[in-house]
Amino acid sequence: MNIMVVGGGGREHAIIKSLKKNSEITKIYALPGNGGMKDDCECVAIGAKDIDAIAAFAKENKIDFAVVAPDDPLVLGCVDKLKELGIPCFGPEKKAAIIEGSKVFSKNLMKKYGIPTAQYEVFDNAKDALSYLETAPIPTVIKADGLALGKGVIIAMTRDEAKKAVVSMMEDKVFGDSGNNIVIEEFLEGPEVSVLSFTDGKCVVPMISSMDHKRAKDNDEGLNTGGMGTIAPNPYYTKEIADECMEKIFLPTINAMNSEGRTFSGCLYFGLMLTKNGPKVIEYNCRFGDPETQVVLPLLESDLFTVMKAVAEGKLSETEVKFSNGAACCVVMASNGYPEKYETGFEITFPEKLEENEEIYVAGAKLCDGKVVTSGGRVLGAVSKGACLNCAIKGAYALCDKISFQNAYKRNDIGKKALAVYNKEV
Repeated sequence: MNIMVVGGGGREHAIIKSLKKNSEITKIYALPGNGGMKDDCECVAIGAKDIDAIAAFAKENKIDFAVVAPDDPLVLGCVDKLKELGIPCFGPEKKAAIIEGSKVFSKNLMKKYGIPTAQYEVFDNAKDALSYLETAPIPTVIKADGLALGKGVIIAMTRDEAKKAVVSMMEDKVFGDSGNNIVIEEFLEGPEVSVLSFTDGKCVVPMISSMDHKRAKDNDEGLNTGGMGTIAPNPYYTKEIADECMEKIFLPTINAMNSEGRTFSGCLYFGLMLTKNGPKVIEYNCRFGDPETQVVLPLLESDLFTVMKAVAEGKLSETEVKFSNGAACCVVMASNGYPEKYETGFEITFPEKLEENEEIYVAGAKLCDGKVVTSGGRVLGAVSKGACLNCAIKGAYALCDKISFQNAYKRNDIGKKALAVYNKEV
């Protein structure tokens, strides 16, 4: 069976390694993939946003099943195009991917169907937005409506910062057309939780919860990044909170999308904040999160391809989705200077052999004269599983010590906050 995975980062590498476990799969292509994936799939130099070229490749190479992983191709309608060719896909169609593609849409959806989220206002011009900010509660959160590589959200701690954010998005167009409309919303406080979920539009099966570490430096200092590491499960996400989220957020969201004629099939990511007034939605993503996927999939005991196929066929309720009782930690090794200026082109040295509980998912690398060299800000994720979170964290950092490249940088406190929560419970 020929499988195609659209995308080229650490998330896609984690998906590909999980798919490889299924004996039915004989060939996996990654479009475009990256140099660090060479032992796990065949990389094809077609960009994830080149929908026509992706479709042509799929037809020519008789692809039996496709996984469209990143947000851009989903929002652009890659799944729609492949389905027109009769190729089964894991991922939402364009009309459903709008739940991430437009912040205005998702906020209005939650308001219409009573799904708990921050209070907000929508603006289509800078003048009205700036006028609103004269009296709006501070701190506040400014969000570009469209996709912005995960950078379209600014938490403004002062009125001046809020105004600068509006001007940069709406007048300076730092995010292009994504900033034509913006959302200004209430600043929420509480622990954050990421919950990825499988859904076929009829039922929803949450995966194990996780905790991302967005800031570049230790102690949650420095600039926001795409994620410097993750742990799973998230200690704040108790069974009681999970039950409340299923009742008030997960199922209502699936039902709301069905009511809007936008049935969602694929992986729906819930970015949650556990406030003093209960869990609320910060954001939806229409796909697997990155780097959350890197700790969630290693804990999946069920076969990923079987689950994905069940989602695509609308048979998720008939399929077991089981996770292990252990924990996982992913430490991102980045190029020093990320997320601002950094140098690349340095050879990466990997350990000769990985232990059973270890994984390396490569994100920013390319092949150069037969060697794998750095080519991006987030270079790779070093992942370890363990019977407990402390074991997983120690394992991930031990794995980092076996990997080297010039200019390497990592946070040294991934999972520290989660461990503190567990220790308080003892």
